[in-house]
Amino acid sequence: MKNEDTAVFALGGLGEIGKNMYVIETNNDLIIIDAGVMFPEDDLLGIDYVIQDITYLIQKQNKIRGLFITHGHEDHIGGITFLLQSINIPKIYAPRIASDLIIKKLEDKSMKYDNIEIVDNKSFIKFNSMSVEFINTTHSIPDSYAIVVHTPVGIIMTSGDFKFDLTPIGPMADIHKMAELGKKGVKLLMADSTNALVEGFSKSESSVDEALGDVFAKVRSRIIIATFASNIYRIKHIVETCRKNDRKIITFGRSMENAKEIALKNNLIQDSTIFIDANSAKDYKKDEICILCTGSQGEPLAALSRIANGTHKQIQLLPDDVVIFSSSPIPGNRASINKIINKLYLKGVKVVTNTELADIHTSGHAKQEELKWLLRIIKPEYFMPVHGEYRMLKKHRDLAIMCDVLPENVFVMKNGDVLDITKDKAEVTRRVQAGDVYVDGSRVGDVGSVVIKDRKLMSNDGILVTIININPIKKELLIKPNITTRGFILVNENGELIHEIEKKVSDIVKTSLQTGYNYINLKNQIILELNPFINNLTGRRPIILPVIMEVKR
Repeated sequence: MKNEDTAVFALGGLGEIGKNMYVIETNNDLIIIDAGVMFPEDDLLGIDYVIQDITYLIQKQNKIRGLFITHGHEDHIGGITFLLQSINIPKIYAPRIASDLIIKKLEDKSMKYDNIEIVDNKSFIKFNSMSVEFINTTHSIPDSYAIVVHTPVGIIMTSGDFKFDLTPIGPMADIHKMAELGKKGVKLLMADSTNALVEGFSKSESSVDEALGDVFAKVRSRIIIATFASNIYRIKHIVETCRKNDRKIITFGRSMENAKEIALKNNLIQDSTIFIDANSAKDYKKDEICILCTGSQGEPLAALSRIANGTHKQIQLLPDDVVIFSSSPIPGNRASINKIINKLYLKGVKVVTNTELADIHTSGHAKQEELKWLLRIIKPEYFMPVHGEYRMLKKHRDLAIMCDVLPENVFVMKNGDVLDITKDKAEVTRRVQAGDVYVDGSRVGDVGSVVIKDRKLMSNDGILVTIININPIKKELLIKPNITTRGFILVNENGELIHEIEKKVSDIVKTSLQTGYNYINLKNQIILELNPFINNLTGRRPIILPVIMEVKR
């Protein structure tokens, strides 16, 4: 790279929801913005998280100056513990709430990392060829910031997750500072595209406060609320609503407990006496209790799922309970949520969702009119939509062109595409390595596409094990092959099919023994010939595992 050039690219967050990680690099410095996870779709069997391929960062470790965090949601900080296991990050610059959440994650993993610096809208961090400052934004979690990077080619701004809420629960977005930045001239704007397909303005968080207040005023029984534990502003006004309606709160779910502790520590919630433990609930009437829990997305192990299934150790549903979903479905989760709602209805309780009672949830992401507003305020020379599926990025591109950004100056990119910016132009001319890395339990990257393919095959067509006893010296099959299956067929009810498979395996083994036996070659030959044979008989392709027992006597 030339001294005056700047490169911008994503290792995650383009063409997907989650896994956000953006990189800004000059000849002397490299900074990383966010390190999130993506939660797997149903087809990624057994996978807990999807994180970024950071091969490029490992190669450029000597240039890394720091990791900058926009806010404390999982899709922006969830990958930090994995990142720190592979790369030496000199310092993490994070807002105070995000910092507390990161420290919790490090403690859970028994990891020691002391180089976290808390930043706010007055912070200014300078490196060799770059400097970084922060602008207050409004989102569903406190301490959310846009990040402004001063580079040799001009100002680069990333919005982080944001909305324009004129009556927010917390502080207002600093529109004046954004306008000043726009007057100075912004070379490149990178902006959140999550709600680029949704027309209009997003509802104010204060409207949710009013709607929940109306529900609480009407209900004369126990209330159970499921919401995102990371939505600390929502938790804050649920606490305020409970206080006004003389209800005590019981929290369930580890992440909800963590959110409560962080909110109390930072004085976002000031009255700790409103919280009681489950054992104290018997001392209160039903209309004096509110249960605040995780599980708004139908997660099978979350508190609400266990309550709905009747497997929660401390809470049993009562016929007159009212369950409120103060959230909206994340893409891919609607089926899981509907399953939980149906179970709740079967238990006889009343369920309130955002579709039935308006304004019990609002998004933390800007809709089309707010995205246009940001574009008009910042007036960027170049624009790069981020954080969204391709259709969202494409729509955000159209919005930018409507707001007078030249079509040739808008870059809808993929993870790994590098936007090279000089004083005079910007263009995508190269790629760096980027992709998905799967986290399966404590294993990172050990599970690849081949393993996922095998898991899908086993989940669809099952597994077939052939156990073969041979004498390699006498070149004979000692007993007929033993066939065992799981998830393929019931052996006892398919005797004729099993007999056909036994005969086929016997023929393969005898031929191999006569023509020149080799252990590995025989295993491969069984798989090669048995696969089409079984497919012709059944129309299915189970995973075939030959087990060869050599008996020399």
